[in-house]
Amino acid sequence: MNKIYVVGIGPGEYEQMTMRAANALNSCDTIIGYTVYVDLVKEHFAGKEFLTTPMTKEVDRCVLAFEEAVKGKTVAMICSGDAGVYGMSGLMLEIGADYPDCEVEIIPGVTAATGGAAVLGAPLIHDFALISLSDLLTPWEKIEKRLLCASEADFAICLYNPSSRKRHDYLQKACDLMMQYKSPETVCGIAWNIGRDGEGMKVMSLKELRDTQVDMFTTVFIGNSQTKEIDGRMVTPRGYRHGRE
Repeated sequence: MNKIYVVGIGPGEYEQMTMRAANALNSCDTIIGYTVYVDLVKEHFAGKEFLTTPMTKEVDRCVLAFEEAVKGKTVAMICSGDAGVYGMSGLMLEIGADYPDCEVEIIPGVTAATGGAAVLGAPLIHDFALISLSDLLTPWEKIEKRLLCASEADFAICLYNPSSRKRHDYLQKACDLMMQYKSPETVCGIAWNIGRDGEGMKVMSLKELRDTQVDMFTTVFIGNSQTKEIDGRMVTPRGYRHGRE
């Protein structure tokens, strides 16, 4: 049977790729992905065939992977972070229904939520919600509802895709929504270029976060009511009942 790996390559740094992911890429003939992600792995897998498509061409990229696989090649479709968290695994499985002779194996990776959490300290120790602010595939009204419900339930919240040129004020709008239920003094943090050159982080309050400029390479963390700043790190206690004040 023809083989396709759908591989989460992690934040971008080779050292943060799982051994299982690296082994899959070493064993394949062809590596396919968005141009930026292919550039992150090229130097570590010399001799492989690399095929790329630009952003918004996800369906074409998936079809390309299957068409290469039916030629008898072992193919890896790569995604940043984890392939199952805003990644390509769902679409690959959907399209794979039309290619019954191709076996699809999903290989997880370190997503920005966990990679960024490690940079900031321990913001996601307790229950948390992961929400993308991109309204490219999700209506903004639904994103608003999710932000409000997660805030009312006192989840820690991790935000992906917090800003872009077209959505420069979305983080500000999200903070205003969350402050309907969260204190303006809620401990928050941002991490940028996670696992890549220029990695950094900053801890701040929710009201300060509202007026902070971020970009698509930034992951945003909003604490719950128990989250604290400890020695410049963001820390959410494991629970409420025995949380230290």
